[in-house]
Amino acid sequence: MFFVELILVLFAFLIALSIVWSTLQTGISPMMSSGKACQAMLASTSPPANGPLIDLGSGWGTLVVALAREYPHHQVIGYELSWFPWLVSIIRKYSLRLDNLTIYRKDFTKADLGNASVLFCYLFPGGMDALHKKLKRELFHEIRIVSNTFALPSCEPVNVTKLKDIYQTPVYVYHWRPCSTTTPSQLILAEECF
Repeated sequence: MFFVELILVLFAFLIALSIVWSTLQTGISPMMSSGKACQAMLASTSPPANGPLIDLGSGWGTLVVALAREYPHHQVIGYELSWFPWLVSIIRKYSLRLDNLTIYRKDFTKADLGNASVLFCYLFPGGMDALHKKLKRELFHEIRIVSNTFALPSCEPVNVTKLKDIYQTPVYVYHWRPCSTTTPSQLILAEECF
């Protein structure tokens, strides 16, 4: 009996250690999107364009699993650095048989987001800064971005939904348009891009 208890305590310690480690790496602990936030974010995707739906920092899989279930004919991708939330998401994926869902244990800033149709995020101010820099550097087509709680720096949302919760949590929707100076008709002023 003592051996089983020791194994459980050790397992709990390893889980806590992995979450603390990933929190120190990323600057924030893995957080679940509330049910209301998931619904508001899902409502912002219909109908999604061609290309995968990507959750940046998919945490425990709350939103990414909901997306995969809501859009079974679309590819859904999640990126999560924290080992244990990633493992929980993988278990949920296989137990629900979500063949359209892929979850990577990887930093989204090192991922190729070029073919995405919609980006989802529940990050933190530093993560939103990193996303904004990545978009300016690497994304050269229009895309929808849906963010729970935190705004994309220097960008004007096309819609902000305030949730009916104690914090009146905002869900921001952006239509990212990269700057282009190819022709005058394609010119988008810098203020609109960033």
